[in-house]
Amino acid sequence: MTAYAVAHLHRTEIGPEITEYLERIQDTLDPHSGRFVIHGAPAEVLEGTWPGALIVISFPGMAEARAWYDSPAYRAILPLRTRNADGDTILIDGVPDDHLATDVLKG
Repeated sequence: MTAYAVAHLHRTEIGPEITEYLERIQDTLDPHSGRFVIHGAPAEVLEGTWPGALIVISFPGMAEARAWYDSPAYRAILPLRTRNADGDTILIDGVPDDHLATDVLKG
């Protein structure tokens, strides 16, 4: 089942380190079949507030998502982002194509 790395960045300081991070991240994703699904596009806020940017990267499964995040290649560039951006990052499983809203009531 598809899994996602999701980051909600509240503040990002664009500079040399973030530029280097962006230039290098794709090489860390490729071995794990990761690809950007959402990458900081402006959100149309319908309810509440939405400060910052949303980034979503898809992976074939949770094992690949964890392997990417824990990989030496990604760990080498992670400080370039964390020193220059504040936010929350999670890994989360997606749902099957036939998922219905009521499926969450089944337990």
